[in-house]
Amino acid sequence: MQDFSDAISALHRRCEEAHGYLSVEELRARQPQLETEMGRPDLWDDVDAARKVQTELASLTDDLKNFDTLQSDISDVETLYEMAREESDESLEPEITDAIAAIEKTFAELEMRSLFSGEYDEKDAVCHIQSGEGGTDAQDWAEMLMRMYTRWAERRGFKIEVEAVSEGTEAGLSSVEFVVRGRHAYGLLQSEHGVHRLVRISPFNKEAKRQTAFSSMQVVPFFDEVTDEVDIDEKDLRIDTYRSSGAGGQHVNVTDSAVRITHIPTGVVTACQNERSQHQNKDRALQMLAAKLLDLERKQREDDLAEIAGEAKNVGFGSQIRSYVLQPYQMVKDLRSEFETGQVDNVLSGDIEPFMEAYLRWNRAAAATAAEPD
Repeated sequence: MQDFSDAISALHRRCEEAHGYLSVEELRARQPQLETEMGRPDLWDDVDAARKVQTELASLTDDLKNFDTLQSDISDVETLYEMAREESDESLEPEITDAIAAIEKTFAELEMRSLFSGEYDEKDAVCHIQSGEGGTDAQDWAEMLMRMYTRWAERRGFKIEVEAVSEGTEAGLSSVEFVVRGRHAYGLLQSEHGVHRLVRISPFNKEAKRQTAFSSMQVVPFFDEVTDEVDIDEKDLRIDTYRSSGAGGQHVNVTDSAVRITHIPTGVVTACQNERSQHQNKDRALQMLAAKLLDLERKQREDDLAEIAGEAKNVGFGSQIRSYVLQPYQMVKDLRSEFETGQVDNVLSGDIEPFMEAYLRWNRAAAATAAEPD
């Protein structure tokens, strides 16, 4: 009979660690308070406050359910192993092996949570993909990135809301702005912020030469109540309306309902074209603009502190973070964490979580090093 004692002991240790980083005792104390709040008859008089309570309770309940399920599963597999050992029943080995593997997989997914340290990591994310150098290849690359993130979101059970699209001149996308909705969307997608480089044999080059193309991904946290977070002066805005792009035929938009907003002092631009009316598009574009401005303020504070401390900070946006090489060999490599894989097709099909986890571990290590005294 195979000895599973060490594997089961390791599961118990990981469960104790989860008890800590999930703050289980705090969650159990908080749960009845939130349930009492949800039961108040006047709660929904303030819709924003009610949604905050509802979201916090749902997240808390999900965490406690996951933790309790893991405890129960570990207890079950331990009981099964003890029974098999007492009866010398080797036929139960595959069942025990599979159960341990399933629990380990759940822990691996849960343990990524312990890597989140940012104030906004639980938020939804506003994302903007912009084609860069490389002409038509860069625009095609922007569309490939959009497809990669869409497939990743589908795997995660996240929702993507496309707000504005600018088609490429010959193929692909010039730019696309979208919101990813899901718990920890920003915490995960912050690893994707920066310039992505593609090397391949260009399908648009008649001589079949290797081509390098660049597209950037900008990611900021999304705030549903963003007006409380940042003040926007209408005098600082240039608001343009234009006709939404569409597939044509009966679905083409014949009114100038799409809205583009430029924040003149910073040059930050947002656009929305997919809501039902110009007014709704404007409200949505303002919401995304506020999210970007808040992130800009946060980064400025970080840069100011770094300057005072005499630190040299790398600028995230505009610096190459990852290379995707399709020819002459196949490799995707992150230039910060140095995580790499030869499974290019899998990555472009949305299998990017290993890169996200590697980035979070690299980022935590970098923060710990920076915090060490000289």
